[in-house]
This record gives sequence, structure tokens and C-alpha cells, in this order.
Amino acid sequence: MKKNTSGNLMGVSLLNGMSTQLLAELERACKWKWYGGNEQIIDQHSTSYDVFFVVEGKVRVVNYSILGREITLEDIEMGSHFGELSAIDKKPRSASVIALIPTLLAIMPSKIFLRLLAGYPEISLRQIQNMARVIRASTTRIIELSTLAAKNRIQAELLRLAQISITSENCAEISPIPIHGDIASRVSTTRETVARVLGQLVHKGIVERRKDVLLIHDIKKLRQLVGQIIKE
Repeated sequence: MKKNTSGNLMGVSLLNGMSTQLLAELERACKWKWYGGNEQIIDQHSTSYDVFFVVEGKVRVVNYSILGREITLEDIEMGSHFGELSAIDKKPRSASVIALIPTLLAIMPSKIFLRLLAGYPEISLRQIQNMARVIRASTTRIIELSTLAAKNRIQAELLRLAQISITSENCAEISPIPIHGDIASRVSTTRETVARVLGQLVHKGIVERRKDVLLIHDIKKLRQLVGQIIKE
């Protein structure tokens, strides 16, 4: 693993447009740390209040069911941040966070983060917009888990992935191919169910698996299947 080192915050979306001087001050206020792939960064219910900026790499926010099944809540890419809820309300962490690949984090003390929000309205607005996005996404997931059968939840997840990988009006290329276990974790089902549903979609000609890409040939049809709310 790479040694702990400092970096810069220029690629962090929350801080976009800030002066070089301010960024330099914030960089000095942060602790910089590398995490290895699959290494835990935050443990659910811990009482740390720092905010983490993903300078390099990628992390996954997860929670666990009563039976211990891992549920993926969100993948956070380079340039984004996490941990702000506990920084704001000083309550324990609501989820665990794991590095998916070697990841460099800038770890900002909560008092610095709160001072930043108070002193820069544009940053506060971005933070509010980010939290609104998370709330909307969480609401959608709650509705899906409450109203859709497992088959439809899998289709809905594929539709989400397709909508950010569109290549033409009705087609998309999802790369790399989603791992069955990852999809199952996101929609609270089993890998076997994911494999079965994908097989059905391949048979219908809606999706096609190639070496490094999952082709969605008919986004409109996939959207129709999600809307049918078929109970298994």
C-alpha cells in the first residue's frame, strides 16, 4: 500500500471555484491517508465526526440487515465526499464505508467543515443540494423495496445504470459489466436471482453480455418492465 501522503483538493466538487489560498489552507488542515482495497474506513455507529474527501480511488457506503446481509447504499467516486451527516448533527455514523480500490482520502475535522459551511454560502448550497439528491435517491429505494418484486428491483437497478451510460436514444453500454453480487447487494436480493433475471433479459433481446460490457438494446422496454410491478 502507498504511504500516507498529502495531495490537493482541486478536484473536489464541493470546493469548486474556491481560491487557491483557501484550498491550500484546507489541505493543511486535513489529515491525508491511503486505504487499501476492501479496507474499512468508517464503522457504522462509530462516533467520529470527520468529513472525508475522495481525492483518488472509490469507496462504497454499506449497511447490514438484521441477518447480516450487506446492503450497498452508494458508491462514492473521486471528487466527492462523505461523513457530513455526523459532522453536522454530532450523532453516530449511520453506515459503514469501505474502500473499493486503493483510495486517498483528505480527512477534515468537523469544526473546519462547519466553519467552511458557515463562511461560504455557495459551499453550503452545494452541500444542501447534495443532501437533497441523497434524500431523493433514498426515497426512490424505499418505494422500490416496498412495492417492487425482486425481479423488478433488479430491472430498476439496470435501468439506473443504463441511464448514466446512454450511447443512443434507446441504447446503453454499461462497463465494466456489473457483478451479480453488487447488484444483489444494492436491491436486497440474491446473486442467483440476479443471474436468473439477467438471463431472462438476454433471452428477450433486451440486454446482451459481451466480454467487458453489458449492452442495453432497449431502454424503453426495460423501463416498461420496471413499471409493471410483477410480484414473484
